[in-house]
Amino acid sequence: MNSALSFRHVDIMFPSRKGGGLVDKAIALAREGKSRAEILEATGVVLGVSDANLEVERGKISVLMGLSGSGKSTLLRAANRLNKTVNGEVLIGNGVAHVDVASCNEDTLRDLRKTRIAMVFQQFAILPWRTVRENVGLGLELRDIAPAIRREMVDEKLELVGLDKWADSNVKSLSGGMQQRVGLARAFATDADILLMDEPFSALDPLIRRKLQDELMMLQKKLKKTILFVSHDIDEAMKIGNQITIMKEGRIVQTGTPQEIVAHPANDYVRDFISHMNPLPILSADSFMKPLSHDLSDLTIAGSGPYRLDIASGRLVSADGRSFSTLFLASGEPAPQTLAQDCILCVPETTPLSEIAALSQQSPWPLLVHNGSAITGLCDERSIISAVVQVSRDAA
Repeated sequence: MNSALSFRHVDIMFPSRKGGGLVDKAIALAREGKSRAEILEATGVVLGVSDANLEVERGKISVLMGLSGSGKSTLLRAANRLNKTVNGEVLIGNGVAHVDVASCNEDTLRDLRKTRIAMVFQQFAILPWRTVRENVGLGLELRDIAPAIRREMVDEKLELVGLDKWADSNVKSLSGGMQQRVGLARAFATDADILLMDEPFSALDPLIRRKLQDELMMLQKKLKKTILFVSHDIDEAMKIGNQITIMKEGRIVQTGTPQEIVAHPANDYVRDFISHMNPLPILSADSFMKPLSHDLSDLTIAGSGPYRLDIASGRLVSADGRSFSTLFLASGEPAPQTLAQDCILCVPETTPLSEIAALSQQSPWPLLVHNGSAITGLCDERSIISAVVQVSRDAA
């Protein structure tokens, strides 16, 4: 994995008594699986995070999930050493190699905070006496960027988040959603590789929250930042996350793609987390399709087969002369309103179950699945129904 941010065996403890030995004892008890309450009673140390291992891939959004007190914000804040670790490594790219944030010197840490890691807070963290432009340019100002260059960089990011018309407005005059856009623009203006976002939309009403989620996803397609995002909302996590990590009492319970979390919850705790969400937009074709061999020798349609794909004509041709035209769809591309009777749709592996179910109603034939270069699977009525039944059973 091309990791931009790595947590390796990270422990974060908050001692309420003096004495390093108590922290060491707390770590040992945590490794034995003792609960947070048991560790506190035995040592006077509050377990923040225990033995956390997480790889955040470059250019992806990784979401930390959990109930209040699960350790998600505690772990996120270790990425820029707002929370100090007592054990383990927090590795980030510095443009040349990896640096351990947990143990680097103050000068290196200061440079990382200025140039490589930016943070977006839940409560906006804006300076109310400054204009929108002055708030967005704060990080650049601290880096002593020349005013003319700073203004150009700030204006570019304000246009990116749709605030260019409010550049000279007092930030207090903006709505909550617009103020959070100021926070996003300020983080983007630093051109940091890694963005830390600690429940940035939770203080907003649902409509604005969904709008900003959509905007973040749109911006991410352009900027391709590495984002570590804290949320307590499973629907938000499933919507924006390429990777989801679920935590409980300072420990990582499961990490995986949204599809993996929904299709294969690690335990009852994770199962409870996903029980009230709609899995149909999450599960993708590659997680429930019938796999096919490369030569399609195990593909049977309406009782005839095996088939081969004739590249020149784009048709599936069987040994007995039966053939179907094959329409390959790209990701997000809609199918035609009407299909020829002999046309079979071939959809990307990333197509969600909800779209697969809808497309299956447009054609009497099964759907083929491709990975961009080859046909890899088939979704028929049986596999679609089985997927729906399975996720319903897991959520029950």
